[in-house]
Amino acid sequence: MSARFRSPRRLPAAVGAFAVLGVAGLFLYDLAAVRAHHPGMRWRAELSRALERHTPADPGVLLGGGILAAAGAALLLYALTPGLRGILPMASGHPEVRGGLERKAAAQVLRDRVMEVSGVRSVRVRVGRARIGVRAVSHFRELDDVRADLDAVLAVGVDELGLAHEVRPRVRVNRR
Repeated sequence: MSARFRSPRRLPAAVGAFAVLGVAGLFLYDLAAVRAHHPGMRWRAELSRALERHTPADPGVLLGGGILAAAGAALLLYALTPGLRGILPMASGHPEVRGGLERKAAAQVLRDRVMEVSGVRSVRVRVGRARIGVRAVSHFRELDDVRADLDAVLAVGVDELGLAHEVRPRVRVNRR
């Protein structure tokens, strides 16, 4: 299973948001039915009478509606956005075993490997979901030789990380 790690708030937020959406839809439907002179349920008919007394322009109705709309939008946003994007899923031979590696830890491992290449003075590594950005500064070897060594070291390093999805390195070598 190579699915991305999700935040544990996803299912409860989705259920809560859809429950609020369903209740609001029922209230709106019943209010429209009562306004169209169709019978409504007893408790909803009482609610519609209360809503007739309080117009949508009342400050209390506006404030309550604004709070509910903001809460619903926040719940939908939490439900639809993935969490834990900083964890890269790792490949597993067994479907019930899941492993993840933080991006910063992967960047540190690759940085330590790159610093062992002869001619590299300093390096900055950024690990994304699909790409690894490597910026190295060389000080005494030819840039093409350093780049070739970096490509070889990164290929081995990325394979040893054991990530579930292929991550392509982008190497830039400069002189100071």
